[in-house]
Amino acid sequence: MSVDHEKAERTAWFSLIGNFLMAVVKGLVGYFGNSYALIADAIESTGDVFASALVIVGFRYAKRPPDENHPYGHGKVEPLITFVVVGFLVASATLIIIESINNIQAPHKAPASYTLWFIAAVVITKELFFRFVSKSSKETGSTSLKADAWHHRSDAITSACAFAGIAIAVYMGDEWAQADDWAALVASFIIFYNAYKIFRPALGEVMDEHRYDDFIVVIREKAMEVKGIHTTEKCWVRKSGMRYWVDLHIHIDGNLSVHEGHTIAHNLKEHLMEILPEIEDVLVHVEPAEELIPH
Repeated sequence: MSVDHEKAERTAWFSLIGNFLMAVVKGLVGYFGNSYALIADAIESTGDVFASALVIVGFRYAKRPPDENHPYGHGKVEPLITFVVVGFLVASATLIIIESINNIQAPHKAPASYTLWFIAAVVITKELFFRFVSKSSKETGSTSLKADAWHHRSDAITSACAFAGIAIAVYMGDEWAQADDWAALVASFIIFYNAYKIFRPALGEVMDEHRYDDFIVVIREKAMEVKGIHTTEKCWVRKSGMRYWVDLHIHIDGNLSVHEGHTIAHNLKEHLMEILPEIEDVLVHVEPAEELIPH
């Protein structure tokens, strides 16, 4: 478990530093290059800095071991942090909408041409950031890291919209200067959509929704490798942070003693936790295989 948390935390630090540098540079280029879309982009990146910082705090809390008050560990803080990160996304999008509408109503000069090439580089860089952080989130199973990855993707999207707006404004002249602001406005609604995509699975994790069908299939297959198990019945999985808790019902020979049944259940638990290291614990419920009980 510590390896996953350490990897996720390193990725979050990479994300924080990258967002900070991006926010500073985009803000400066947007200000001096007269690009309102780029300034809006810098505002969104500033929110990303605080979001990444929250993710790091969440990782450090989530990796605490179970205690008397938290027998299932502290992993649920991860989706809660995700909610806060989503809040940053929504707040950033709202601020961009307000600024864009104000700028559309106030005539201004077209952005400097060099901002166009700068923002093209930003789009490529942020997409690479997204792919790196997203890969780490899949490897560690971190919900909040996935949210952080989508921060980078949303940043790439807003930058791509800004690129289109700046290109129109630069090549069409000052009378098309508001294209820069319209681009920022479009980007804000894309951010809202991405915020929902991040929020929904985090909510499912908090509510212990049934969302792990593929994983359950693997658990059932691996369970049948343990000697003495005739079949599996109910299998429930819930996620907390980067770890999974499994409740599994198995059928064994009804003529076996309690001690023998306990041994089979214990072997099953050890087998699953060894072969599927992302599992934190397995609760096994033993039932008799009816066809083996003499009548």
